Amino acid sequence: MRRETAYKLAGRHHDRPLPGADIHKQREIRFKTLPPGQVERAWRSLQVLKELQLERTDDPLAIVVRYSVLDYSLETLEDALREAGFALDNSLYAKLVRAIVYFSEETQRHNLLSPERLIKQSNEVYIHAWDHHIHGDHDDTPPELREYK
Repeated sequence: MRRETAYKLAGRHHDRPLPGADIHKQREIRFKTLPPGQVERAWRSLQVLKELQLERTDDPLAIVVRYSVLDYSLETLEDALREAGFALDNSLYAKLVRAIVYFSEETQRHNLLSPERLIKQSNEVYIHAWDHHIHGDHDDTPPELREYK
């Protein structure tokens, strides 16, 4: 049985606002020095996106972005910039930070979007489903004939 089916049998409703909808991330996107002027072009490109806040830093090769985990991820933003022809910093440190951030944001997003877990009486849902399922454990013999007297 799929987990969503069990939740529906237990009467769970998932139409309320998500508990982590207000989780915002602040990340730094770093660019290479060449080609020149790409930070300004990236700034203009990212300004078009809704629910994304941009901020300048002291470093002329970096842009700080703020976003909700449910709307964006660093991976999608950087992939879009790469596809548009921007050259991002590719040092070993940047690669390690990216890998950790990509994994943590993906996991956090998955956990926020997955349905609420059944904690109490979860076994009753499966027992109820099993009772309605046709299986080979059914005995048609009347109870009085099954017992030896």
